[in-house]
This record gives sequence, structure tokens and C-alpha cells, in this order.
Amino acid sequence: MNKISIWVSFISFFLFLHSSTSVKDEVKNSLIIFLAKVSNNGVQPGLTWGWNTSSDPCKDQWQNVICDSQNDSVSKLFLNGKNLTGTLDAALLCNVRSLAASLTILALDDNNIGGQISAEIANCDQLTRLTVSSNQLSGNLPESLAALNNLKRLDISNNKFSGELPKLSRISGLTAFLAQDNQLTGQIPNFDFSNFDTFNVSNNNFQGQIPNVNGFLTASSFLGNPGLCGDPLPNKCSSSSTTADENSNTKKGISKNQMFIYMGYGVLALVCLVLVVLRICSKKKSKDQVDSVNKVAAVDESASKLSAASSEYKGGLSKSQYSVTFSADESAAMVSSSLVVLTSPVVNGLKFEDLLKAPAELLGRGKYGSLYKVIFENGMVLVVKRIKDWALSSNDFKQRMERLYQAKHPYVLPALAFYCSKQEKLLVYEYQQNGSLFRLIHGSHRGQAFDWTSRLSAAASIAEALTFMHQELRAEGIAHGNLKSSNILLNKNMEPCISEYGLMEINDQDNFMPGKASGAKASSTFKGDVYGFGVILLELLTGKLVQHNGVDLTVWVHSVVREEWTAEVFDRSLMSEYASEERMVNLLQVAIKCVNRSAEARPSMNQVALMINAIREEEERSTVYDPQSMSLL
Repeated sequence: MNKISIWVSFISFFLFLHSSTSVKDEVKNSLIIFLAKVSNNGVQPGLTWGWNTSSDPCKDQWQNVICDSQNDSVSKLFLNGKNLTGTLDAALLCNVRSLAASLTILALDDNNIGGQISAEIANCDQLTRLTVSSNQLSGNLPESLAALNNLKRLDISNNKFSGELPKLSRISGLTAFLAQDNQLTGQIPNFDFSNFDTFNVSNNNFQGQIPNVNGFLTASSFLGNPGLCGDPLPNKCSSSSTTADENSNTKKGISKNQMFIYMGYGVLALVCLVLVVLRICSKKKSKDQVDSVNKVAAVDESASKLSAASSEYKGGLSKSQYSVTFSADESAAMVSSSLVVLTSPVVNGLKFEDLLKAPAELLGRGKYGSLYKVIFENGMVLVVKRIKDWALSSNDFKQRMERLYQAKHPYVLPALAFYCSKQEKLLVYEYQQNGSLFRLIHGSHRGQAFDWTSRLSAAASIAEALTFMHQELRAEGIAHGNLKSSNILLNKNMEPCISEYGLMEINDQDNFMPGKASGAKASSTFKGDVYGFGVILLELLTGKLVQHNGVDLTVWVHSVVREEWTAEVFDRSLMSEYASEERMVNLLQVAIKCVNRSAEARPSMNQVALMINAIREEEERSTVYDPQSMSLL
């Protein structure tokens, strides 16, 4: 009897191992088949990225694949901007239970993918971001899409989707919904618009009255839908259309006569708007000519003012306003040229002349250029980075900007547009009103405390973004090159976003000229980013400036740790909130590894991200079971 039990146990253990292995094989096979279909059976991407059955997606670091902190399950797929021309088969990902249970981000933007989003997408119920913008996807959106309860960002813009929207208002945590430039019909669901950071359904065929937005959205979110009416659009709803909306369960849509009436109103309003604009422009034409002459004449005076102006770099705005001024030759050569738009329709048609006319505030000036906040008459606010002394040719600059746009990540701030000429290199970014990580660490930020959990989360997010960018751009040798806390901006959700990626190639020991790096030079450049990230970790842990009274932060930390007074390193505010000293010490050890004087001895950003995620998960587990925190509930 005992022998039989032993054999049964042995066979059960063998079957367990076999089933465990088969699950991993199933995930690999599904990913490879998914890539084959989405790339129209193009073998090259799989070979180039290391996607094959003889390797492991996590341990062998398949390109464009990010795994969880334990490195045993796939959590994120970033396939945006890969020139994919096949079809989307969500079932290949979402019908594999282990993959569907771990996948949180699926990004397929900026390709040429066709087909439909199938109902099986609902099986990927852990998705927080699903972005498929700028493809050739078509058909109706599945009703099951509304079952993705964890979804926070859904971007289906610039496709050929038709039919009515599913009941997406059921997703309570949805904060971003982009569906512009499709062929969608029906009524807009009754969302809780106060939750949205981004919402756009313009240029579709939606009909009826817009749900109450309570002032959270503007008309730009709904333009290009002739059948829509009501606030915030200027065309008010008629009583008949309001009645029809109230009875939409029995009779949806509006009549053709009403459609023509709304279109007539729209055309009439457009004609009136054009006449008003023409009249205003004719009055301002002579004034603009005088202003242009005065601006050129005031170049020297403005330049001296700008050089005298001082403000914390990205830490606050200059109190005085200055126009962005250029020489007469530069202005004559560039006023008629449009900027190269990379991503946002907001800046379409924006010309260099617009930057000349708009008032600008100097945010900061550094060794490699100046930063301006530019405010336009329509209320649009942008940030313009003016680069100086960059020997990169115009063609190489353009290629680099396009490559950086392709390798985008949610925690890396993308350039909206750029301009390049022999005299000038400009980059246009969206203005981030919440300031920088530097301000959050070293100054007051609207009275908000920057606690240990928030600091650890920020470190993990920055590490994740850097890991992704290093993997994506390793072949080109493009690192950040100037990573510091003032280059980490805070978005609307107070999440950290890396700015100015790839604008300079430097590290802590060498100053490299901008351009393509290779070999040891490229490796050293990436390790320079690791050093910069380590310094940011030290700022987060200590709350101290990188340079203070001539003392370097890294030198000070090493001296304190060497004397075994480690607890003296940490920010007093962290100690006062009873943050775990053990986990702070663990993060400090990661930082010390990053700032090693030997570039070769520093870990890669992928290794750093794994170490930080392990600390973060341990922190989350302790928060759940901490008796002290439970007693406070």
C-alpha cells in the first residue's frame, strides 16, 4: 500500500511539473502566433526581437515585452509604432488563462493593423491600458469591452470603428477615453465626466444630446459630430431632440430632417465665425507688422534681459514675460515654415511664426539650451525647448525625433512637434502644470506631503520607463543623457514622466557629443543614465540637494554609510511617519550600486527595476498585514 502511495505521489508531482511547463509553453506559443498574425506573418520581427520557442519571454528579455517583478509572467506588451500590417486576434492573448490573468497593458498604436476587436478581449480582465490608435481597425466594438473593470485608459482613435459604443460608463475607474476620428454612431454614454483626464469623441457620427459634462469638458471633445447638440457645443438641442433622447430605449437616433437642420446651423455658425475672424485679422494686420519690426529691433535688449533672468530650472516660472526672440535672418527664413508634428492634433498647422508672436516665459536655462512656456491667444499652453550647440545635422535630428516618438512609453513625455533648421533646433512639449520631482522633493508642493509609499512608487515608475527606453533604443545607442530630478515632470495624475529623453548624450564621467553612439561608448552612455537614476534615488531617500555648500550628495552618503550611521541618511520626514527602515535600507543599497564610480560595475536598468519592484511588493504586502495600520482603521 505504501509503495502504491509513493508511486501515486511521484506521478502527481511529474504531472504538476508537466502542466506547469506546458502553461509557459502555451504563453510563448500564443505570443509568437499573435505576433505572426499582427505582423501579417512577417517572420523578421520575431527573429529580431528574440521571440522564439527556445527562449523565455521574461528571463531572456524578449524585446517589447515587460514582465512582473518575479520575472515569471508577462504583464505588458508595447508593440506601438512597429509598422505591423496584419490583423488583431485578441483571443490568442486573452484565451490563455495565465497570460490573461497577468497582462495589464496592451499597446498597438501607430501601426497599420486591420480586423476587429473580438469579444474575447473581456477575458484579459486585468488590463489597465488598451491603446490601438492610428490603425485600420474596423467593425463594431464588442459589448464585452465594458466588462474590463480595471481599465483606466482606452484609446481607439484614428481607426474605422463603426456602430454604437458599448456601455463603457460601467467602467468606474476609466480616466482616459479617446475615440476621435472614427465612424461611430448612436448616443454618447452617460459617463461620469469628472473622472476623466482625457476625453475626445470628435469627428464621428454621434447623435442626440450630450450628457451633462458639469463643466469638466470643452467643445473640442465633441466637434465634428453634426448630430450632437447641447452643452458644451454652441448648438442647443430642440425640444423634439430632447424628447427623442429621453425615449432612446424605444426609438434611437434622429430624423434626416433634423440632421439637415443641425448641419444648416453648423454651416451658418461656421460662416459667421469665418467673417468674424477675417474682420479681426484685417484689423490686426497692420498692428502685427509694426510688432514684427519692433520685435526684431528689440532682440539685443530682450536677449540681455533673458540672460539676466534667473529661476529654478523647471522648478518655477520667471515673474517677467519675454517674447521668444530670434535674429532678423532667422525670422525671415523660418516664419513661413510649419513645425513637424509628431503626435498631437492640437499643434497641427502651428508655424514658427506663431512661436514668434506668442508671449513666452523663461522657465530655465541650462548648459545645453533654454526652456520657455509659450501661451497662445486660444489659451493653448506649450513648452518649447531651444537647443544650442548641437552638432547633429538636420536630417539626423529629424530621424532621431521620429525614432524617439516610435519608442514611446506612458511615463516618458513625448515631443508633440519639432523644428530644425541650420540656425535653430526646437522641441515642443505639452505643458505639465504640476512641476517637477525636484520641486516635490525639495520644496513645498501645494502643501502635499511626499510620503515613503509615494516615493517608492515614483522610483518604480521611473525605473520601468528607463528600462523600456533602454531596451527599445539600445541598437541606436540613444540614452537620456541628462537624467536628473528636474527632468522628471509630474503629469495630471501626479505620476512621474521623464522629459527631454535623448536630447543629450552625457554621463557622469564623459561629455559625449550628440549623435549616434556605438560599442563601449553607447554602453557607457546607458550606464550614465543608471548613475543619474541612482542620484535621484538618493534625493528621494535623503531629501537633500545633489550639491549643497560644496558637498556632493553621493560622497556624503558613502561617508555616512561607511561610518555605519545609515539611519542618519534618511529624510527625517520619512522616519517620522514610521516608514520601514529595512526597505529604505534596501533601496539605499540599490542607489549605491547605481552610483558606483565604475560604470561597468553598475547594474542595468532592467536589473534595477526588478530590485525596486521586489521592494515595492514587499511594502504592499506589509501594508496589508501591518497590525499598527490595521489598528488605525
